[in-house]
Amino acid sequence: MSHLINKQVLLASRPVTEPTLDNFTLVEKPVPDPADGQVLVRHHYLSLDPYMRGRMSAGKSYAYPQPLNEVMVGGTAGEVVASKNRDYEVGDQVVGMGGWQEYQLVEADAPHALRKVDTARIPLSAYLGPVGMPGVTAWYGLLKIIAPKAGETVVISAASGAVGSVVGQLATARGVRAVGIAGGPDKCHYVVGHLGFDACIDYKTHADARSLAKALSRECPAGIDGCFENVGGMVLDAVMQRANAFSRVAMCGMISGYNGAPIPMAAPQLVLLNRMRVEGFIVGEHMDVWPDALRELSERVASGTLKYRETIAQGLEAAPEAFLGLLKGRNFGKQLVKLV
Repeated sequence: MSHLINKQVLLASRPVTEPTLDNFTLVEKPVPDPADGQVLVRHHYLSLDPYMRGRMSAGKSYAYPQPLNEVMVGGTAGEVVASKNRDYEVGDQVVGMGGWQEYQLVEADAPHALRKVDTARIPLSAYLGPVGMPGVTAWYGLLKIIAPKAGETVVISAASGAVGSVVGQLATARGVRAVGIAGGPDKCHYVVGHLGFDACIDYKTHADARSLAKALSRECPAGIDGCFENVGGMVLDAVMQRANAFSRVAMCGMISGYNGAPIPMAAPQLVLLNRMRVEGFIVGEHMDVWPDALRELSERVASGTLKYRETIAQGLEAAPEAFLGLLKGRNFGKQLVKLV
């Protein structure tokens, strides 16, 4: 494979506050031949996700910091183009954590290194969205932490995103009232009109938590029983003002604080007064639920009952710009980079 050239995006420096294009560098290297047990994967899609921002910094986090001058971490979907592993053949469609690069040599026998996928009923790109890590994240947070009963109300922030969009659809399928929070009228119309949420609030029309809480009281007349939290800050403060006794918060992301600023909580006493359960989770620490989650998610996507939307940047060179846009909410649905 020595004639092949692999483009890679490396983390060149750590952002001080907001990341910039200068934090990334593009390099080219020859592609080595696979050794025994290895497969060479040509990536077709790269997944861009908010968690990557946390990995760029050196501070305390649930994951090791992204090493400098190494390929940026990231989920990938692609095709086996060379194999010296008995379990993989050329042409197999696979997903893994190949990072921001066009090719990857994979020790295919390592646990969770690669997963073969069937693209007969489900597009390859969907395995990085609703039938991948974002979908399983939605499934776990909703069903294992919030565990809503039919008739209850769940609020989902970043409702049009890759995770939030799945949470709301899984909720409404179980007879739960799903109220989204998203930025801008287009996203709110999509969340209600296309995804089937019961309501969606445009947070950009609210200057503070009090105003947002009033909107929540209109859309959640019976209060809030569960919250799938992707944002934090003002959004979480508003939800807590309307939370019912024994409500549950699945703490999935805190994008309002990804650039390192503290995120004060306006009224933490509400956790006690409402006997709330607030639980943070990382879906990669719950591999035991993935088969059940993927079974339901696969069936729903294949049957068309779970809808999703993708924003696709073209070419590896576009990945840094697309990632910065994701952190500012410029994407609509799942942000991907198409590499082939």
